[in-house]
Amino acid sequence: MPIREYAIKSLLIATVLVTPTTFVACSPRVVYDPYYNDRHRWNHTEDVRYRQWEVETHRDHVDITKRSTDDQHAYFDWSHKQ
Repeated sequence: MPIREYAIKSLLIATVLVTPTTFVACSPRVVYDPYYNDRHRWNHTEDVRYRQWEVETHRDHVDITKRSTDDQHAYFDWSHKQ
């Protein structure tokens, strides 16, 4: 197999392996809100709102999924009233 053909096949394989990871990493995650029975698409806008809530309520930054259920409820309640 010529070197050029080998390089092209290697590049194609690398592209196929990396592409799904890229799309997953770029797609916003969804966080379920059991208090309002809805889902929050965790994109840039939601993240900015969440960080605003953390500042306003004098909390350190912690991922929403790692917060206590009381803190999650407080955020979702605040978010829905905005």
